Amino acid sequence: MILKTAPVAALAVASALAMLTALPARAQETQQTPASSDAARDALARKEGEGDQTELLKETLTAVDKQYSLIRKGRSQFTYDLTYTYIGQERIVTDYTADGLTLFDIENTNSHTITNTLSADYGVLNNLTANVTFPVISKYTDSTKHSGLSNSLGDINVGARWQPLEARRDRPNFTVTGNVRLPSGRSPFKVIAGSGEATGSGVTAVTAGLNVNRIVDPVALFGSLNMTVSAAANGLHQLNGTRVLTRVKPGTSVGFGIGFAYALSYGISTTLSFQEAISAGSKLRFEDGLEVKTSTQTSAIVNLGLGYRVSPKTTVNLSVGIGLTNDSPNLSVGLNLPLAF
Repeated sequence: MILKTAPVAALAVASALAMLTALPARAQETQQTPASSDAARDALARKEGEGDQTELLKETLTAVDKQYSLIRKGRSQFTYDLTYTYIGQERIVTDYTADGLTLFDIENTNSHTITNTLSADYGVLNNLTANVTFPVISKYTDSTKHSGLSNSLGDINVGARWQPLEARRDRPNFTVTGNVRLPSGRSPFKVIAGSGEATGSGVTAVTAGLNVNRIVDPVALFGSLNMTVSAAANGLHQLNGTRVLTRVKPGTSVGFGIGFAYALSYGISTTLSFQEAISAGSKLRFEDGLEVKTSTQTSAIVNLGLGYRVSPKTTVNLSVGIGLTNDSPNLSVGLNLPLAF
């Protein structure tokens, strides 16, 4: 009996030893599982220098409209914007006679405008930022009667942004804005037909506004309200049909906008916004004493944007705008790029 059971006992002992030997290996495998989970989390987590979603939202909000952002006292910031705008329309060419309005022709006009804008911001105080923008405009217009190309400086803008209350994460942030547009571009009231295209408004204008935004990570909500008052263009001598235009007084304009930015990740964000402006009719005066007033204009546009962080300090923003009314551009495409020196 002993000779028969000895091999069984030896086999049991060998099996036990094999199990004991296997325990460390299984324990090691069990320890490796959390390590794999940690590696996955590390791979998904943001790396040092990437910033966070809040900073990305602030940069995207600034790209949508610089009126929402301020910089620290004594610091400077430069931004380059490239914008393409297309307008296609049927324009009714008319003339005013003693008997009233006379229809002459319906003219198809296509306008392509490329605007290069350099913006400079300076922190006067921590809650007060001054800024100036220099646009250079290339405009090509093609119509059934003539075509023209103009390259010149556009209207320079000088303004300031003031934050009356300290910015806090748990409440909306308000910014009061003021801006003066100087008629440095080529005036549309002084352009002679066939000699080029206008690249400016032709009048000085003052704009005051209020902007509000709140960041609720990963979303930033924003809205704006503004009003623009323009000075009159006097001393004109522009042939308009059979009459000579001598004075133009643009109407007051009121605008508003709403939108949001959403951070998809630590490097990509999207924006959606709506903007509308309602402008009262302009008053025109002709050399023979005739005075007329144009109709009210309404411009509305929807903007879609994408922000991509190419480095910890640089975010490139692309946007596409679609016009919703006859008084709006049909299409606009924009690129915003912060410049660091």
